[in-house]
Amino acid sequence: MAHLIRHKISNKITNAMNTATNKSQAKVSGAFARLGFQAATDEEGLGFADCDDLDYDYRQGMRMDVLQTEDGGEEMTVDGLEGDSHYQRDGTLHRASIKSGGVCEEVEDKDKPKITAWEAGWNVTNAIQGMFVLGLPYAILHGGYLGLFLIIFAAVVCCYTGKILIACLYEENEDGELVRVRDTYVDIANACCAPRFPTLGGHVVNVAQIIELVMTCILYVVVSGNLMYNSFPGLPVSQKAWAVLATVALLPCAFLKDLKSVSKFSLLCTLAHFVINIVVIAYCLSRAHDWAWEKVKFYIDVKKFPISIGIIVFSYTSQIFLPSLEGNMQKPSEFHCMMDWTHIAACVLKGLFALVAYLTWADDTKEVITDNLPGGIRAVVNIFLVSKALLSYPLPFFAAVEVLEKSFFQGGGIFPDCYGPGRQLKSWGLGLRIVLVVFTLLMAIFVPHFALLMGLTGSLTGAGLCFLLPSLFHLKLQWRKLLWHHVFFDVAIFIVGGICSVSGFIHSVEGLIEAYQYNLPD
Repeated sequence: MAHLIRHKISNKITNAMNTATNKSQAKVSGAFARLGFQAATDEEGLGFADCDDLDYDYRQGMRMDVLQTEDGGEEMTVDGLEGDSHYQRDGTLHRASIKSGGVCEEVEDKDKPKITAWEAGWNVTNAIQGMFVLGLPYAILHGGYLGLFLIIFAAVVCCYTGKILIACLYEENEDGELVRVRDTYVDIANACCAPRFPTLGGHVVNVAQIIELVMTCILYVVVSGNLMYNSFPGLPVSQKAWAVLATVALLPCAFLKDLKSVSKFSLLCTLAHFVINIVVIAYCLSRAHDWAWEKVKFYIDVKKFPISIGIIVFSYTSQIFLPSLEGNMQKPSEFHCMMDWTHIAACVLKGLFALVAYLTWADDTKEVITDNLPGGIRAVVNIFLVSKALLSYPLPFFAAVEVLEKSFFQGGGIFPDCYGPGRQLKSWGLGLRIVLVVFTLLMAIFVPHFALLMGLTGSLTGAGLCFLLPSLFHLKLQWRKLLWHHVFFDVAIFIVGGICSVSGFIHSVEGLIEAYQYNLPD
């Protein structure tokens, strides 16, 4: 009995000290929030304090239950787990703390299939080694050796910003352990704008995501029309007519409920793309004796090079899905290593592809490099590329539809839900999807300039999502833990990214205006 009383008194004293410490830390977090720099919002800081208090109480209560049953020879356990092991955050049983209405609940993640670091790397590779590398030789045309340097620089910066974006998903608890308190890019943006504007950041990120995804769909239609027109120049079919035919083939995308039927083709598409790259490089190597090394210059075309910056940045965009990818990895600790080798590989392959292609055709390099191939090879390669583009279109289209539906048509959005009972898509919801497909066609018809559109998108949303926002969010959420060189890198990336974004956007718009004024070829 005396032993039991001593345990109770000791637990009360320890619990009181722990509560006081948590409250003091929550006050400090609130003070930093009012200054604008902290590792979490006021609600997150108080949520950690309250949840850890209740978590501690529950563990102590469980231990008391064990003490009370020692005489009976049995130990009481929770969910079949002994002692405190039920609360270890070792990654095998992740528990997220949610504070709602003053009550802290422990929510346990369901058993979900996890992916390895190699599988995660394959997904990142799909994003940064896609069809849009076909525009990189055009970037070398206007940037020379500086364009090659920019390919390396963009790989380093995008790798770094991807890592700091993931760092913004985590906060330290009272035990000094990193806990994942956010899940998406939108969650990070909302945390930065809280408590004054708790949803503003999420809206900004959503708009940027929608623009980038829809522009990606437009680029797939543009490149499909371009490739088919240049593959069969003898046919009396214009590039715009080919774009219309491609869009007719894409109309079934409006009926998609999930991507299970499409995702099985992603591996084949990627393998086909690598084969196409090898064919192009092999052809270029066969003409190595005619390479025009003297055409690769150290000076740049001031008017055209900012467009090249947008093209290069757009080819590296993967930040949108990195939070989800990292959250589904078997070993999230391998994320940094995965980002390193994927971006190193992308940098080497893109640099080699862009350089050898430009050396082969020099000043005759076109916006889509396969247009420079001889007729027979060009037709075969372009048909494969068109197939890849059409099969790749559903992915950004469906992602854009999901963002639009969640933002405007679900969960108390501006418009009523576009789904009926049993997740049946309503007729007007289907109509809106068809309108989105037609919109991508209209944009592809009226703005059929692949490189200019790619540069515009990269400058507008690519630089924002890959350079500006990650560095800004990192400074805001991790300010107290950053070393001086981290602050320097973040500020430098934000400034350089802002300059590149503004200049690239202005020159891309000027290029489009010039293309219309002088009726330049598509």
